[in-house]
Amino acid sequence: MKAVIPVAGAGLRLRPHTYTQPKPLIPVAGKAIIAFIVEELERAGVQEFVFIIGYLGDKIRSFLDAQYPDLHKEFVVQNEPQGLGHAIWSARENILQTDEIIIVLGDTIFDVDLRQFLGLPYSGLGVKVVDDPREFGVLEMGQDEFVSRVVEKPNIPKSNLALVGLYKIQEPTLLIDCLDGNIASDFRTHGEFQLTDGLMCMIEKGVRFSPFTVNNWFDCGKKEILLETNATLLAKRSHVHVGEHEFERSIIIQPVAIGNGCQISDSIVGPNVTIGDNARIHRSIVQDSIIGNYASIEEVVLKQSIVGSDASVKGLSQSLNIGDNTEIDFN
Repeated sequence: MKAVIPVAGAGLRLRPHTYTQPKPLIPVAGKAIIAFIVEELERAGVQEFVFIIGYLGDKIRSFLDAQYPDLHKEFVVQNEPQGLGHAIWSARENILQTDEIIIVLGDTIFDVDLRQFLGLPYSGLGVKVVDDPREFGVLEMGQDEFVSRVVEKPNIPKSNLALVGLYKIQEPTLLIDCLDGNIASDFRTHGEFQLTDGLMCMIEKGVRFSPFTVNNWFDCGKKEILLETNATLLAKRSHVHVGEHEFERSIIIQPVAIGNGCQISDSIVGPNVTIGDNARIHRSIVQDSIIGNYASIEEVVLKQSIVGSDASVKGLSQSLNIGDNTEIDFN
């Protein structure tokens, strides 16, 4: 079993943060998004990883090499973003000699029993019932309880079962053959080479896919969802890290995750706050927010905010979405 993790996207919906930091490295509940994914897969028994990198890929590679030096990992560069199907096709040389793969989107955190998912007797697709499936890949079920059709972002969905970015493929060679054919014939949906079109080709060739319902999943592509994910995961963690030091004249309201080397004084922090390493918070109130490494927060009230690494905020009471290397002084 080999995990294939596409992390080549530019993260446009999380700008300005993703100008300088790839989305999979944004911290939630004290860890980078991609760290949750890698560690869950390792716990499920996956030992080999292929990361498909592109935009700011050097930062992702450096992070993974530093955090997981013993992980058996390969890196493939998707030179031009042309869709998820194209990303998987870009890693074809790393996939063709593998009997079975699991594809996991690198910016999505799942609440699922991965061991049970990997134990399916057939290929499997992670799914979740959603209110409006038009923004997702959608699957339809046949009378035999296997997937009969998958379609990308249909205008008139015939099902409310959304694909959540979790795929178990027992026939990786056939998947690559199908993607090869789509790319050779320039067959695109919504202007891109879609993985769903490759999966539909496999279904037409007789492959059986079982649906597998996930308990929840967090597509960390928007500020609101990122903050919701941070709060949910903080609440689930049995032990939340609070750095190495006592904080002067401050109140810490759990759940929070505070990195090492932070200076917090005369402040109230929490609940639902993640703070990166070496951040400074003085005479402030911070709730339901994510604060990056080396950020400086002084005399402000922050709620539902994301402040990037090395950013500085002074004298403010607002909801913010501030990118890296930014300085704002409202005094």
